Amino acid sequence: MRALLAVALVAASLVGCARKDPAPKPAEADASAAPTARPASAAKPAAPTEGAVLFVSADTRGYLGPCGCSENMRGGIARAAAQVRTARQGSLPVLYVDGGNSLFGERRLKPGQVPQEERKAQALADAMRQMGLAVRATGPLDDTQGVDFRKGLGLPELAPGQVKLFPAGAREVGVVAATTAAQLAQASAQAREQGADFVVGLLDVTLDVAQQAVEQPGLKADVVVATRTATEFSGEQNRLVRSAVPVVALQSKGRSLLRVDLAYAPQPGPFTLQKGQDDLEREANALEQRAALLDKDINLPGTDPRLKALKQRKRDELVARRQALLNAPPVAPAGVNAFTLRFVPLESSLPSDAEALAVVTAYDADVGKMNLAWAKAHGQDCPAPAPGRPGFVGNEPCRTCHEDAFPVWEKSKHHHAWETLEQVGKQFHLNCVGCHVTGWEQAGGVCRLDKVTGREDVGCESCHGPGSEHAEAPGTDNIIGSPGERVCITCHNAENSPHFDFATYLPRIVGPGHGKP
Repeated sequence: MRALLAVALVAASLVGCARKDPAPKPAEADASAAPTARPASAAKPAAPTEGAVLFVSADTRGYLGPCGCSENMRGGIARAAAQVRTARQGSLPVLYVDGGNSLFGERRLKPGQVPQEERKAQALADAMRQMGLAVRATGPLDDTQGVDFRKGLGLPELAPGQVKLFPAGAREVGVVAATTAAQLAQASAQAREQGADFVVGLLDVTLDVAQQAVEQPGLKADVVVATRTATEFSGEQNRLVRSAVPVVALQSKGRSLLRVDLAYAPQPGPFTLQKGQDDLEREANALEQRAALLDKDINLPGTDPRLKALKQRKRDELVARRQALLNAPPVAPAGVNAFTLRFVPLESSLPSDAEALAVVTAYDADVGKMNLAWAKAHGQDCPAPAPGRPGFVGNEPCRTCHEDAFPVWEKSKHHHAWETLEQVGKQFHLNCVGCHVTGWEQAGGVCRLDKVTGREDVGCESCHGPGSEHAEAPGTDNIIGSPGERVCITCHNAENSPHFDFATYLPRIVGPGHGKP
């Protein structure tokens, strides 16, 4: 444990308080950057290596990175690429595999979404190629725009029931894809027959179904990754089930990677999930919990900037210490082929790969122009409100009678919601705009990116509802009044505002003339 602590302290001194995704200079690609399959009959290398490193992503759901609405949000393909590139700078061979359900976030797209989502899928494919993707399985979310579109991206794919073997130093790693327990058992057995020493199963089911699948007889996999989350909530955490064949479910939307470290004995043989990692895991989990508590304080509206900066530095230090523990090479028992399974949360203070970051930046620049052009050419106004129902009128009619409420609103982040998008060039991104304008895609609201003027920011009607009737005839019977938590969590949800607490946040947006006498 002293050695691990020493590694952690060194890493903390190097990483320090880095913020805003520091991007290192691209390293020279080595021979392992784009591994290729080799027939099982080919001779294995004469000089054995000590082991290998595997990285697995899955269930990315079309996310190039987090939305950025809150501080310290996890995720991003550029951060994932940096982890893979850093591992390749070591002496061990590295394989990167994707489990599928990664290219899109929905099964069906509205016409206005198509340009953005196809461009995003292309950017994800480009970044995966840069990461030296060995192979990927596919899932329903990959075929949102059809099989031809998916295949046109040119990524190395593994169809359900298929097997591919990859050289990993002195051993062969087999990767199999499946959609059922029977298919997984058959494909894993085939991988063994072809000479695979270690087998990774990519199973396109949820975690609970995968747990049942590994109980089936005939399974020859060493680890199974469940590549589909059941609900939004189930995708919020990394999960490892330590059954006879361990089952893994990754945090969705590209927020974590699975790292598999293989340690080779002098002679080939079965691999055993390494024991004795409990102390390391407990320490890493404790550091994560301490960082999460600081995250909550950092995201609290109205926090003093100096205190916020102090807590941010401490939080980044904890992340660096945890990352050092996760990257420390495991020490396998002598004479045993062993492996470890570790999750790598892609925290905001971790570096981004420069080449992958350039892919994301190019996407950001392109997609705004594409969406705006589509809106001008094909956009349609929102339908009028149903007879007898109010429509949206914007903030100015409210000011006439509620002038004393505006100073409070103007000091809040709601007043600067549109500006925050403009600062990062995302004011025309369909994933973002809905929570930064008033009345998005609602009857009598705004449905076109080229007609947002006058509806920017989270205005009065975002919380109190459409106000045309109230503006024409003010009264208590034609306005919502004080909105409840149900209204707030439409945008302050677990993904965009993970630390939101209604009772804590509400006092930050009320004041004299706006919720207080």
